[in-house]
Formats: sequence, structure tokens, C-alpha cells
Amino acid sequence: MRVGVPTEVKTDEYRVALTPAGARELVDAGHEVLVQHGAGEGSGIADTAYEAQGASIVPDAGAVFAGAELIVKVKEPQPEEVARLRPHHLLFTYLHLAPAPELTRGLMASGATCVAYETVEDARGRLPLLAPMSEVAGKIATQAGAFMLEKPLGGRGILLGGVPGVAAANVMVIGGGVVGMNAAFIAIGMEATVFVFDRNIDRLRELDVAFGGRADTCFASTLAIEERLPDVDLVIGAVLVHGAKAPHVITRRQLALMKRNAVLVDVSIDQGGCFETSRPTTHTDPTYEVDGITHYCVANMPGAVPVTSTYALTNATMPYVLHLANAGVHRAVQENPGLLPGVNVVGGKVTYAPVAEAVGVPHVPVEEALGTVHPA
Repeated sequence: MRVGVPTEVKTDEYRVALTPAGARELVDAGHEVLVQHGAGEGSGIADTAYEAQGASIVPDAGAVFAGAELIVKVKEPQPEEVARLRPHHLLFTYLHLAPAPELTRGLMASGATCVAYETVEDARGRLPLLAPMSEVAGKIATQAGAFMLEKPLGGRGILLGGVPGVAAANVMVIGGGVVGMNAAFIAIGMEATVFVFDRNIDRLRELDVAFGGRADTCFASTLAIEERLPDVDLVIGAVLVHGAKAPHVITRRQLALMKRNAVLVDVSIDQGGCFETSRPTTHTDPTYEVDGITHYCVANMPGAVPVTSTYALTNATMPYVLHLANAGVHRAVQENPGLLPGVNVVGGKVTYAPVAEAVGVPHVPVEEALGTVHPA
């Protein structure tokens, strides 16, 4: 199979979907790898590093899409990339379609088969391709929140860890999954006072052990969150519903309960945001203010540390890329059932139920949709 790696074009995105090690794996398996000129530069990877492992460098995205059958990316395709997709393409990337009806309809119109990193599951129902970026995003969330609390950045002017004689900042983490746990670990390491909220009691027990008593674990009822808001300086939203839009855990009305110039960091923004007042921002212009509260809602937080993020992501995705290239999507989903929920769009049909519900289109089971598309 011919595997194409275009340069990411989303604003402030510096990651790349394949490393030279990945190119070597594919080439050794008999596949052709087409990498767009400069695709790896943002992650410190030169074209020559790909060429040394047998990949071919092509001049532009047009050449990648025209020459490849399997397109491997990091972020959801931008409009100019959607326009290049054809029915024979197999797209493998983060999609986050639930809050993106226009993108969903664009992918449907392309006729391509689109597999989302974020809904691929392992044998235990976990999300192995989302986890590494969730780890990065959780750690960045606390770093960014601490920075935005500084007065010149519009924050309260408080140091997250305090100093002897002056209390540390209070940090609330809503959501105890991979993002929330990593955000809390960094906040604990910075010596803040940390409260982690979740609705899963078993998960709270696990976190209590993991934190060794260094953070308070709290059941995330609406009232409990409201009662804590007046005390906190930084809130990190880390709520995830597999493949679906994130629920709002803080409303605009509740912002009035918070200290002026407190900071909200919404790591759920890729799935629509878990604060009512959230809207996507960029690393270039990361914050805005609503009712005196600073909002940090960067939609690709791990893109700020592309060297770390690229290698963390490709370590996880590479076995799946190789499997799809070796077997094609029809056989791969039979051999690895965890790939099945990753298939979001096939031949103009939405095959992932939470996305279909969120964007208001009919849901067609994956098996039925794949049955209408001939293997590449």
C-alpha cells in the first residue's frame, strides 16, 4: 500500500504523523511511504531522515493525496485537505467529529473511509491512541494554567505552589481520566492544593491510591462543584464521553461564583468543551475573558511540545498504521475488533453512533457500510 504523510496545516500545529522509525517499519513490510517536503521539521525531523529509511519526499500535499491510498495525519483534516480526499482514500487521524457537523458532512461527501484515533479501543475498552496525547495535554494544562495565573497574563497574580507563610493556589480538576490524573500530578508536583472530581467511585479510589493522599478526591455532583468554585484559582476541565460532545460541567451563571481573574483550562475543547463559555483558541492567541474569568481553550495543546508529542503519538499509532497498510481496513477490523469503533465515516455514511447523533445524520453500522465499499 502507498502511505502518505502530509504536513499538518492546522494553526500552530507542529506534530507529524510518522517518524523515520515508522517509515522504516512500513518500507520493510513492502509499502511505499510518501512524505511531504518539510512535514517533520516542526518536530525536529529532517527530510533526509525519512529518505534514509526508504521514504520518498514529495513536494506538496497534492502529491501526497494523489499518490497515496492510506493518509496518516495528526489533526482533523482542514477544508483544503477534505477537498483532496477521494473515495479510495483511507484516512487515519484524530477527527473529533461530534462538535464538527461541517467537517463530518465534508468527509461524508468525499466518500473516503475515515478512522479516528480517539475512538479506537483496546481489549479493555480503553482508548490507546488518545491516551498519549491525553497525558501530554493534562501536563500542559497545569503548566498553562499556572502561567495564566500570573498578573501580566491577566491572572490573579498567584503562584501555584505558594511559599512558606503564603498559601498555595487551589486547583480543581474535573474529570479523573488520563488527562485529569496527569494534570493533578503536575499540580501536586508544583505544591498546589488539589481537588479531583469524578462521578466514578471506583476511579476515585484508584486516584486516591495513585496520589498517595496528596490530593482530595471528590464526587462530581453539581452541588459539590458549585460549593468548591468560590475557593479555587484554577479549574482544569478534563471530561470525556467516548466520541461524543463533552457535557458542560460549569455554566456561565456559575462563573459568578469564582474569584475574579481565576483561570479555566478546557482540555475537552476538541469535543466541544466542558464549560458553557468555552470556544476554541490557538497557541498564538490562547486566552479570552468572560465575566472576569480567563479561559484557556487551545484545541491542540500537545502541538506546543511537538518533539515529545510526535514520538509519544507515533509509538502508539504505528502498530495500527502497519496493520491497516498490511491488511486494509476490511480485514484489519476483523482481525482487531478494537479498530471497529474507530471507523467513523465510510462511503458517505456515519458509522459511529455518538457522532451521528451529535451532528444529526443517520447512523449506519460499520459492518454494513464497509460491505458497500470495495477493498483498496
